[in-house]
Amino acid sequence: MTLAGKKIAILIAPRGTEDPEFKQPKEAVQAAGATVTVVGIETGEAKTNIGDLDQGSSYTVDNAVSEVSANDFDGLVIPGGTVGADKLRANPEIVSFVTAFFEQAKPVGVICHGPWLLVEADVLKGRKVTSYSSIRKDIENAGGIWVDQEVVTDKGLVTSRKPDDLAAFCAKIIEEFAEGKHPEQARSA
Repeated sequence: MTLAGKKIAILIAPRGTEDPEFKQPKEAVQAAGATVTVVGIETGEAKTNIGDLDQGSSYTVDNAVSEVSANDFDGLVIPGGTVGADKLRANPEIVSFVTAFFEQAKPVGVICHGPWLLVEADVLKGRKVTSYSSIRKDIENAGGIWVDQEVVTDKGLVTSRKPDDLAAFCAKIIEEFAEGKHPEQARSA
């Protein structure tokens, strides 16, 4: 399956995004032919974590969220990491950016603690999703239907639980990005 000609955004926090949940989807989408743009709160370098506690790698942030729009992209990847997801959901511009992908019916892939951004964006009502188990109640309180599965797809929204699920997650986001817009995606925006 090819993503040639597709433009995909991937979010990263200034410190705290889970390294494999950032690196592996980014590499998988690029290998499928997409152009990937790293979007953060501000430009510069962003350091990732491994297991929330150990230092990961450093990545260049291509654009600050204030410099881009969901209009510029065909899909979005939201990695997890407890600290990173919390920093991202506390930023109103990031939350608006995420919401716009749902309003525009564009596919979104989210893993681990990343669904915290979906809670903040208020786009989970009636959506079947999975996540790291500790945020189950947050998702349910936001109207989502939480399930414990490796990967869950709900009309353009792909979610997974943890780094162990990355192979299935990466395969499914490539499939959803290749399919393009999902009109049902806008139902929860």
